[in-house]
Amino acid sequence: MKSEINGSKSKHIVLTSHPARFGPKPISVHWGEADPLKRGPIIGTISNAAHRNVIGTHSGSYGVYRALAIASGKLQSNHRADLTNTSPAVHIGPHPSWADPDKIVSLDPFGALVGEVYLSLYEQGYDIRPTIAITKAHINMPELVEAIAKGRLEADGEIMKINGDLVVTKAAIEPVWYLPGMAKRLGVTESDLRRALFEQTGGMFPELVTRSDLKIFLPPIGGSTVYIFGDPAAITDPAKALTVRVHDECNGSDVFGSDICTCRPYLVHGIEECVKTAQEGGVGVIVYLRKEGRALGEVTKFLVYNARKRQEGGDRADAYFTRTECVAGVQDMRFQEFMPDILHWLGITRIDRLVSMSNMKYDAITNSGIEVVERIAIPEDLIPLDAKVEIEAKKAAGYYTEGAILTEIALAGVKGRGLTD
Repeated sequence: MKSEINGSKSKHIVLTSHPARFGPKPISVHWGEADPLKRGPIIGTISNAAHRNVIGTHSGSYGVYRALAIASGKLQSNHRADLTNTSPAVHIGPHPSWADPDKIVSLDPFGALVGEVYLSLYEQGYDIRPTIAITKAHINMPELVEAIAKGRLEADGEIMKINGDLVVTKAAIEPVWYLPGMAKRLGVTESDLRRALFEQTGGMFPELVTRSDLKIFLPPIGGSTVYIFGDPAAITDPAKALTVRVHDECNGSDVFGSDICTCRPYLVHGIEECVKTAQEGGVGVIVYLRKEGRALGEVTKFLVYNARKRQEGGDRADAYFTRTECVAGVQDMRFQEFMPDILHWLGITRIDRLVSMSNMKYDAITNSGIEVVERIAIPEDLIPLDAKVEIEAKKAAGYYTEGAILTEIALAGVKGRGLTD
């Protein structure tokens, strides 16, 4: 007796670890082609295995929830998105960087335009889905309302409304990895990268080692969001000033206001600087990446917090990075060398004001060919008391600062709260 799932009869399992021997080949992807039709669409559908030309599936980490929805009968396994009225609220690109296979390797530059450039293929039955969505919105943060009250920001009625709402253009971006380019950026062979991805995900994607013909990987990780303050067209106008902050997710601080780090205060300061630039005729950009706890994860981050505060001598700036390495084996796994891809997608070639102290982000941006004119550190009065450990340790490790860098002895004297304080 055959079971039914979501109204359709279940079929035998189709393995995708090797290419089909018969039938048409999937559409090839020629990364770096300026013409999207010559480049080819990214097709991660699971409804027609013959059409797939990538490893993995759409929606990043949320692809797993899609599987749960199908298994539980909540979602039809053959559902194809109705993209009516979903086109970008603002068009971005194309830019020359889209046709440079070395500039962009971790996202699909045509990801927001698939409903337009691949319409004929979509009408032929190909399940081609956007990996980028662009919309417009209002955002409101209490610190920015306070900035109006204190005279640091002006409610101009256009960029910032009277009630403190900020008018923004925002883009959500899913990761799309071009494996040869990723390997080149990391300085490793493609085969070594594929093997590590296969082994360190518990063999989740066998195509990584069996399908060398598939060069695109849709990893099950979080994506990123871009917030644009002012006219998006001004981003590529050399006559307009551009302020940028690249911010890695920190749920505890960004959302809940935890004071052990500078994340939310620096994010808010970055937004404030972006608004000022936009109101002066330029444009501001916040890039928000889902890389919680330096991409080590929140569980690891909280374990490190405990280790820092329980160690002999308490939570000290001189041992800040050591505690992370003891738990995670490494200080950082964000791989900032891929971060500038988003900036290149936006067409950025110069940043007038970079609101960041991170030497890793600065090096990644400038090494990718983008000029940085000025760097903006977080004001001292915005640093929470318990975050002094973090900021002094980072400055000693190479973070940008116009102030003094503490000696090793002085670092040992910078301490945070205990767990019971």
